[in-house]
Amino acid sequence: MNRWVRIAIFAVLLVVVPQIFIESAIYARVVSITGVCLLLWISEAVPPFVPTLLLWTLVPLFLAPLDGGFRLSNVLSWAVDPVMALFFGGFVLGVATERNGLDHLTQFALRNSGRSFKKFLLLVISITAFLSMWMSNIAAAALVLACLHPILAKFESDSILRRVLLIGVALGADFGGISTPIGTGPNAIAIASISPTHVSFLSWMAFAFPLTIGMLALSYAFLVWRARQSESDWTEKGPHLSSLFGKKEQQPDDQFHRMGFLIVLVGTILLWLTEPFHGIPAAVVALGSAAIIFFSGILTKKDLPKIDWSTLLLIAGGITLGRLLEQSALIKSLSANVPFADFNPMLSLFLLCLTSAILSALMSNTATTVLLIPLALTLIPSPSTAILIAVSASFGIPFMISTPPNAMVFGEGGVRFGDLFRPGIVLMIIGCLIVSLTGRPVLNFVGIP
Repeated sequence: MNRWVRIAIFAVLLVVVPQIFIESAIYARVVSITGVCLLLWISEAVPPFVPTLLLWTLVPLFLAPLDGGFRLSNVLSWAVDPVMALFFGGFVLGVATERNGLDHLTQFALRNSGRSFKKFLLLVISITAFLSMWMSNIAAAALVLACLHPILAKFESDSILRRVLLIGVALGADFGGISTPIGTGPNAIAIASISPTHVSFLSWMAFAFPLTIGMLALSYAFLVWRARQSESDWTEKGPHLSSLFGKKEQQPDDQFHRMGFLIVLVGTILLWLTEPFHGIPAAVVALGSAAIIFFSGILTKKDLPKIDWSTLLLIAGGITLGRLLEQSALIKSLSANVPFADFNPMLSLFLLCLTSAILSALMSNTATTVLLIPLALTLIPSPSTAILIAVSASFGIPFMISTPPNAMVFGEGGVRFGDLFRPGIVLMIIGCLIVSLTGRPVLNFVGIP
């Protein structure tokens, strides 16, 4: 059966069935709208921003006649969240990073790893993860892969060293985004869902950065073990790394813009990390840094299309859908008769985290968090719950389709299914165990209840 036919059949069922079996007209329409939007997100049948536009259309069209609280002005106001400004600033920094060639810093680091494969692999993972903290993990993976191409070309496509390096890029990009509030979309959904509880940049990183380091260390240990019998090939086949990268002359204007951007980047990060001391919200800092970048000419209006507007709209849709479920009280109504108090909280949290990771491995991690966070907050009503569900979504990495960096790595050729699945499934389970056992106490310690 044609894919579009299947999607159309599911969409019709999602529209018709709730109207028949759910007595409340509002609940029935909310279920239908939510179901159709999630179907489009999960199936990836349309660009990821389309369900957001559809959501903003359907809610006022079909719910406003029943309840004035669902008017268009109210629906749009749900998406006007500070986290959107924070992500916008992060995307501007990402575009400026690519525009000003800071990927050459990656080449510099790789050139200085000498002939040690272990050091080279560690640098690859660390640099990818660091870039993923401040920009799209897709862009981070693309930058590092571009720098690695001269190295990768020196090995056969099925070489274990080549495959290990590629998996290192994927895992670095996948886990790096956990570290910061702007690292990945689910982080934004979590922060928006627990408003007005304030989550500062520093408090998020105090919890997430050590977790990222731990997951990267486990990834590195597994990959080193995987390549243990082939390290001699690196010495034999790998020429001196510096000879693989040519030097590129830079114009004075390029050097000026690059230095200016470095100052803005470092200043922005410092202001984000010191928010508890100066009190300037991270979203305001993000907007200010974006304004400086465009005002100074580091970026121009020609660079505006390069900003990831699609992901911004996707995040806005996720926030809107979460507020729709909250405004309609649908989740609260569905859970009213479920004896959640009889469940073991620790086991419940682990199962929720594992469910988040498994679903994220098979579908959009943003759609997963939009779906699970309202349910999780009903089961375990605490702001920390939303954050743990979002972080767990970043553990969903075992398959080629799980994340864009995974797909990019497989697209380079030579990588086998088991190369990512074996470490991915183990890291997924270990990550969910860690956050479910230690996440809440650590978040409580940094001031997030």
